[in-house]
Amino acid sequence: MDKRKALKKGLIFTAFLALIVFISGVALTVTYRLVQDRIIQQKRIKVEKMIKGIFSDMTDYTYDKDEDLYLIYSSGNLIGYAFLAKGKGYGGEIDILVGLEDENTVKGIRIVRHSETPGLGSRITGDFFLAQFKNINIDDVFLKSEGGKIDAITGSTISSKAVTEAVYKAAKEKVRLLEK
Repeated sequence: MDKRKALKKGLIFTAFLALIVFISGVALTVTYRLVQDRIIQQKRIKVEKMIKGIFSDMTDYTYDKDEDLYLIYSSGNLIGYAFLAKGKGYGGEIDILVGLEDENTVKGIRIVRHSETPGLGSRITGDFFLAQFKNINIDDVFLKSEGGKIDAITGSTISSKAVTEAVYKAAKEKVRLLEK
């Protein structure tokens, strides 16, 4: 008789836990669906703000999903392109928004997301580092120690190199797409 009671108690407890898991899953799904549009809107606002930081004369942009490329316009005229580049830094992945003025020139970059060491690698988001990418030829987007024109951040060469390599590689890939 004790075994039956114990089994019955175990089944009731398991059913109760399953019910709680089910209710939690439904609640999370409903909550996500309710805020999904706001999340998308906030991402769009963040991207637009970063693109405007690179292309100050931008009046509009479109997103080409097939090419994963933003087309940037000023008063109806195409003035450049923007896209996301990904690099592997010391602390993990670095997401970089890259703006191209044309097939040869990087207009500028913005760091979208990173997990680099605070105070060291995180200095890739600083104005001094980012300013080096303004109106630079794609072929010069290397660290000075590698023949390029970008100064590495002291104490965070890995992060600096990750950014330059990601920007160069992604820019060359996008230029190949643009030339087709």
